[in-house]
Amino acid sequence: MTSAAGPTLADRLREHFGHRDHLYGVLLAEMADDWDEGGLTRELFDGWEDAEARQFPQLRLLAGLFRLVLRGEAPQLVPYYACLGGDEDPADAWAAVRPVLAAHTEELRSALDEAPQTNEPARTVALLVGLSEAVRRTGIRRVRLLEPGASAGLGLLPDRYRYVGDGWSHGPADAPLVVEDCGAAGFAPEAFEVVDRRGCDVAPVDASSTDGATYLRSFVWPWMLERHVRLDGALAALRTTPVALDRARAADWVAARLADPVPDDVLTVVWHSVTRMYWPLEESLALEAAVTEARSRIPVSHISMENPWASDARVPDTTPGRLPVVEVDGEVVASCGHHGPPVTLAAAG
Repeated sequence: MTSAAGPTLADRLREHFGHRDHLYGVLLAEMADDWDEGGLTRELFDGWEDAEARQFPQLRLLAGLFRLVLRGEAPQLVPYYACLGGDEDPADAWAAVRPVLAAHTEELRSALDEAPQTNEPARTVALLVGLSEAVRRTGIRRVRLLEPGASAGLGLLPDRYRYVGDGWSHGPADAPLVVEDCGAAGFAPEAFEVVDRRGCDVAPVDASSTDGATYLRSFVWPWMLERHVRLDGALAALRTTPVALDRARAADWVAARLADPVPDDVLTVVWHSVTRMYWPLEESLALEAAVTEARSRIPVSHISMENPWASDARVPDTTPGRLPVVEVDGEVVASCGHHGPPVTLAAAG
């Protein structure tokens, strides 16, 4: 039941997917029913009842549960996780899942403090589109790539992946990750060289470690087998091209990096994807101000793949079905899927 103040947490659990067609749709629907009945779900989400919708506590809990499965601590759930070879009907999963939730309540409650970090590498197709536009505008092909909210740094490797779109392709023929079905009919990728790459995150992940790789995988939905294959390829690329990551907040870090000396023939690109929804508005405004201030000193471009701002401009628009847009220095150049492909180029103005 929806309160006068707005949807309850149970409403949000039930409406997140709005169906029971896959494992998480089933589990969130069952958790919503359990909440309404005063069950274990109320204990799990105690203190999160009034969390902002964009914090997605339900996805944090499901990732925590997935980590238990990946670590081998809930083998009875493996048959429901397609990425682990499971093929059981997810409609029957709740009876097996609920005892696991009860047995690991404290760890799962702690998981609610962990913001989603999928680091979906296919989102770099948006960076490729933005980079090509930035190169065309500036004529500079040597790139220093900075990514706030970088998580494990998989979004800093656009030159190590291969992309295949509608009538075009780009990247090394022997790349460990090939991003298929990129769309973007009419796109002409520009050549560029990444001469430096660095990222920051409030909780950076060491994806070269077993624990780090498991942590990233836990945020990838288990029935999306192509995404798990892409993650494998991106982790392989990262092993040959390590990325430096700093523990820092976005705006201050960007301002500090933009103050670093950089050759005149290098374009500094500040890039981020599907992270603005987790930042307070002040963080986004401060980051934009840092980029604006730097423009008088160095060649710089700001590329993003984010949900567009809501009508009140205080938070990104996360309305179901609303697709992210790719922006270069505030201009929308394309739209894309939530995980990157397919890309649709904006009509030429």
